[in-house]
Amino acid sequence: MTKQIQFFDTTLRDGEQTIGVNFNVEQKIAIAKQLENWGVDVIEAGFPVASKEDFDAVQAVARAVKKVRVTGLARARKGDIDACVKATADAAHKQIHVFIATSRFIGTPNYI
Repeated sequence: MTKQIQFFDTTLRDGEQTIGVNFNVEQKIAIAKQLENWGVDVIEAGFPVASKEDFDAVQAVARAVKKVRVTGLARARKGDIDACVKATADAAHKQIHVFIATSRFIGTPNYI
């Protein structure tokens, strides 16, 4: 049995959680193309159900790259998964990254 290491990059989704970091669609496409050039195996392009902007960005990345697998993040909810399927429909290689939230909060917590 051979072992294989895969690079799963979350820059386009998780990177935006850094204070003051917001990528526009063109920047996300440029970053995705560079990640593809570097040989990254999977790009987690965003959380399509979060907003129309995030959906559009995931869709644009899915259309822009050809060799890398494009994934969208989804909670274990039908609406989230459906948004990922639609946003990545045009990707040459696609997948969905599903997670189950374990927070005690239902919906969006009101921290502020």
